Amino acid sequence: MTLPERIRNTWAGLGLAAALVVPSALAAQVGASQGVLDPNVAGEAEMAVLPHMTAALAKGIVAARPFLSTAAFGEHLSKSLTAEQRAELFVKLFVAIDLNTATREEILMVPGVGNRMLREFLEYRPYPALAKFHREIDKYVDDAELARLEQYVFVAIDLNTATDDAILSIPGVGSRMLREFKEYRPYKSIEQFRREIGKYVDKKELARLERYVTIK
Repeated sequence: MTLPERIRNTWAGLGLAAALVVPSALAAQVGASQGVLDPNVAGEAEMAVLPHMTAALAKGIVAARPFLSTAAFGEHLSKSLTAEQRAELFVKLFVAIDLNTATREEILMVPGVGNRMLREFLEYRPYPALAKFHREIDKYVDDAELARLEQYVFVAIDLNTATDDAILSIPGVGSRMLREFKEYRPYKSIEQFRREIGKYVDKKELARLERYVTIK
């Protein structure tokens, strides 16, 4: 059981559950990095020092991005690295998987995930929020391993209801883009998101951002 859950249970026993403020980290929809870089936003110099990377490979990644799936990133690396080398690199450089749509093969690309954990990832679909992943997977691993796994996953935010924390957890999104995301609420369609946010970013960046959003 995590610390927030222990606190919640204690307060509930005292009849104070309604007053409990859940830490903002649990409102995020993209797992917090513990050192893992996102190849869609990382700089060449940051990537060049990682296992099995060269300056040329880092430059090629920047030229080819955005990678709109984990599989696409793996395929790109397969031109230069062996399967073993890719697995070692994924520990430090990874395109996060969408917990609700990732294929079995993509889930198995998450460092340290084998067939047993694959079953657990799949069992709890659909994930309405990252908090559900946190709660369910916490049954099987300790807090340190849970935090490690969360670096590699995300749940798409609802454009119309997402909190500021959830929006800001999207890699590369800061206060300026937060304002733009919220300005056009309510969103009626993804096409509207593309049209409005496309005023501020190019098509590649728009495609990257779209991975992280949905309309429910």
